[in-house]
Amino acid sequence: MTYGVIVIGGGPAGLGAALEAVKTGADSVLIVERDHELGGILNQCIHAGFGLHEFKKELTGPEYAQRFIEQVEDTDIQVMLDTMVLDISEDRKVTVINKNGLQILEAKAVVLAMGCRERTAGAISLKGYRPAGVYTAGMAQRMMNIEGYMVGKEVVIYGSGDIGLIMARRMTLEGAKVKAVVEIMPFSSGLSRNIAQCLDDYGIPLFLSHNISYVHGKDRIEGVTISQIDSQFNELEGTQKYYPCDTLLLSVGLIPENELSKKAHVSLNAVTNGPIVDSMMQTDIPGIFACGNVLHVHDIVDFVTKESRIAGKNAALFALGKDLPSKVIPCKPLKGIRYVMPPKVLTDNPDGVTLFMRSDAIYTNASVIVRSGDTVLIKKRVPHMVPSEMVTISLGYEKIKDLTEPITSEVELPASSKGESSL
Repeated sequence: MTYGVIVIGGGPAGLGAALEAVKTGADSVLIVERDHELGGILNQCIHAGFGLHEFKKELTGPEYAQRFIEQVEDTDIQVMLDTMVLDISEDRKVTVINKNGLQILEAKAVVLAMGCRERTAGAISLKGYRPAGVYTAGMAQRMMNIEGYMVGKEVVIYGSGDIGLIMARRMTLEGAKVKAVVEIMPFSSGLSRNIAQCLDDYGIPLFLSHNISYVHGKDRIEGVTISQIDSQFNELEGTQKYYPCDTLLLSVGLIPENELSKKAHVSLNAVTNGPIVDSMMQTDIPGIFACGNVLHVHDIVDFVTKESRIAGKNAALFALGKDLPSKVIPCKPLKGIRYVMPPKVLTDNPDGVTLFMRSDAIYTNASVIVRSGDTVLIKKRVPHMVPSEMVTISLGYEKIKDLTEPITSEVELPASSKGESSL
């Protein structure tokens, strides 16, 4: 079976890419999803806060997803549910398996939209036995919001990622006692609004620059010992505290799901762990595009949708045999910027480019300066920069069309700050 565009993943990125591919004129579009329904992670995110950019309205995760699912149902987009993708080749052959057996699908273009996964207890080498009651925050969220199970009553949360913060509130609302949120960094890895709404509003303490030094209990978790740490992550003597609990939730980072990308021999970014793409969202393998959390982990789903539209549009154009922009210059992070997406900018793209970037620390009263050589393209003031919140900067076609030198982004601080970040 041959398709114009095959989209792997039926979450927000996949839905947005498929819809844009059809809108652009792709002759046949297929979404392949391993779950039994479309929507991806949004189906278990029953809290509000989605859609403020996309729909100018506050929606829950399922409501946000449903708007796109209904649009898909109004098109001739084909959907394969309960289908696992086993392999993708460089020539865009997609091997899948489902109740009908093993199939090899051919595509003129492929969009990677597999999302991301959570780091587990094994990934962070927690000390102690492996007792029951230790969950990733996303797994606990699914068990509570979809399966209807209460995972525990006395809870400690390790890591202050957004899912962990949201689960602190969720557990509290269901009658559990959340005793502490423990974060090894000197700043939270979640959105500021989630700290305020999920911790501060419920009196849940957040311990920054602390780690969990030991998990107590053999069959079922009985408690944890937390310790304060220094800038080198060494535990400080005399700072240990014991918290009895029956549940430990881990919110210690997300990793783009790129096993399939590797099988297609797509080059990966060492910082984001996602594919290296240009501003058309095309990887270094022609005809294979990527978007959403498989590319880099987003904090706002609306930005996933924006990115997926770019991938879907250009995947469709590639499938239709259209020539895509080809004049490439690198886009690099400098002082204060951890990464910039995309790392390659096509200067002959009439749509211009939107740069997504994260800072490497907390900065106050800062500005982000984007240059090409010695030419300042834009200077954007950002009063409060934190690594958990992406900064977006758009450059129109007129700004980039004549550029020949690499684009760079860096943080500039006021002279009074003496070049230091605020931690």
